[in-house]
Amino acid sequence: MDSFLLAIMALDRYAAVCQPLHYTTIMSKRTCLSLVTSSWVIVSLHSTLFTAMTSTLSYCSRVIHHYFCDVPAMLLLSCTDTSAQQMVVFLEGSLIVMVPMLFILGSYILIIRAVLKLSTSKGRQRTFSTCSSHLTVVIFFYSSVIFMYFRPSSLYSATYDRVISVVYSIITPMLNPFIYSLRNKEVKNAVKKVIQCGRKYGQKWMKDIEDEY
Repeated sequence: MDSFLLAIMALDRYAAVCQPLHYTTIMSKRTCLSLVTSSWVIVSLHSTLFTAMTSTLSYCSRVIHHYFCDVPAMLLLSCTDTSAQQMVVFLEGSLIVMVPMLFILGSYILIIRAVLKLSTSKGRQRTFSTCSSHLTVVIFFYSSVIFMYFRPSSLYSATYDRVISVVYSIITPMLNPFIYSLRNKEVKNAVKKVIQCGRKYGQKWMKDIEDEY
């Protein structure tokens, strides 16, 4: 679902930069609702397929070395041959992840082409600033997902996979509010005030220690 939502946000950036006069038509409430609903249906079918696929296997152990019942970790517990399931995971997983990613790349290629046509550097800087938060989340998310799912099974490591899964399932969503809101002037001012207060109390604390000794 994250992949599809990031792709929808890329479409939003494309419409805002490349088709500003038609933005309200392209990204209408009806269009956004249709995109989100379609994404939810697709990922629900995706999850149903993987659930049905893993539920038919025989397992040697019921102790999973992971934080949740992730498909690669489940396949390792099976006593039966899972080569067919691994192929399905790779092919179907590639489709469900790579198609949105290619859509995002295509959107940003068109955005970069439009930005390079701008005559002023201020306009270019403003446009890149608009897209920077989204690109940051895309890089965080896809780098961890690609490392997690698109590599040979011989390179599987339960310890590393647990760490990587924390990055894309917990850390990246947790950072999203900060990444997207740092462009907000009120948030920037609040962060500056917190830093200034921290420095002020830190200096006062150091001075009190020096006076005490």
